[in-house]
Amino acid sequence: MKIMMAEDDRNISSIVEKYLKKSEYETVICENGTEALQKFDSSVNLVILDIMMPEIDGFSVLEEIRKISDVPVIMLTAKSSESDKIKGFDYGADDYVLKPFSPRELIKRIEVHIKRYYGTQQKSKISEYRDLKYDYIRNAVMKNDEIIDMTQTEIKIMKVFFENKGIIIKREMLTEKVFGIDSENYDRAVDTHIKRLRKKIEEDTKNPVYIKTKYGVGYQFGDKND
Repeated sequence: MKIMMAEDDRNISSIVEKYLKKSEYETVICENGTEALQKFDSSVNLVILDIMMPEIDGFSVLEEIRKISDVPVIMLTAKSSESDKIKGFDYGADDYVLKPFSPRELIKRIEVHIKRYYGTQQKSKISEYRDLKYDYIRNAVMKNDEIIDMTQTEIKIMKVFFENKGIIIKREMLTEKVFGIDSENYDRAVDTHIKRLRKKIEEDTKNPVYIKTKYGVGYQFGDKND
């Protein structure tokens, strides 16, 4: 599990990092909001955000993260007013920890949110098809055991495919599962994402092995018997 922490106070981040590593978490430490947005990707499982940070504040970072991911986010802050908490929750925060705080309590809150979000899955719940793998914990797609650089939307599409291997998926269904709505505009967007995905996973995009087009219907990922 990878935890990203954005905190400009090095003393605080250093202490928390030690506790995280002791609990066997992989860590990504950022000193400001800009660095946090640069380092956040699909491999991050939980985010700890300080509100008052240089360059970009925690609320703004949270707002940007929520555009591409719903991973658990804990706000770490000295602000205790009700309005600040409500603002954070409105932006999509999952929890608040007020400074000064106990590192042990923070670790326990992290464990609770990870268990809630990821369930009781083991650390390496992986679905496979040929040389492709989908890692449900890291929310990542791998080919030959190497993570493929994908957008959040591409990863969502691949998750749907792995969960419906060998089944023909209608474009409308894929659109609804990925974007949460049914729209012809998003149908076309899905087609564009499929083209990009093929460039990343297929050896020959003109003769795809993984994602096959079922003309007039939708797409099929793999074969049930393969």
